[in-house]
Amino acid sequence: MVAGVLLDYQSLRDHRVRPLALLNDSKQLTPVGRERLFRAVLGCCAKVSVRAVSAREIDATGLHRSNLAAMRAILWELAPPAEICLVDGFRLGPTAPEHKAVVDGDEKSAAIAAASVVAKVVRDRTMRRLAALYPHYGFSSHVGYITPGHSAVVRERGPSEIHRRSFEARCYAEQLSEPEPD
Repeated sequence: MVAGVLLDYQSLRDHRVRPLALLNDSKQLTPVGRERLFRAVLGCCAKVSVRAVSAREIDATGLHRSNLAAMRAILWELAPPAEICLVDGFRLGPTAPEHKAVVDGDEKSAAIAAASVVAKVVRDRTMRRLAALYPHYGFSSHVGYITPGHSAVVRERGPSEIHRRSFEARCYAEQLSEPEPD
């Protein structure tokens, strides 16, 4: 899940933005904190763009390339009227709108942190919905992050159609077995 946020600087003068003082890397926030910030971000942005990158696309082009392509598409949706486009960590190449890569951007830029929160909340909500379709995989609890329990279920049942196949060998393969005692 990739997101971009175009903040409405006129609305940033409003009292509704007080929660934005808590913006940070979405992984450092509690689920309740992310939800609260998600609502605050939506209340003071001019535009939001979210893209889900499918497992099939990631398998075909690779995770990094897929993410860069999604970020480029989001920048094109947000610019103009964005005066400057900030991207978390990576330059997106000459086919992207003018932008600046900011290392650890979700800790340094309110817009990047806001996009991080939006992407994480949308991803978590999506994973909880997918849990209803694929109840055996525990998507609502691990929300897409690989865990030992999830890996064990995938080894036992096999991957679903939403699992990345290019990731399968590393994460779902049998763990190296310990030598059996004599």
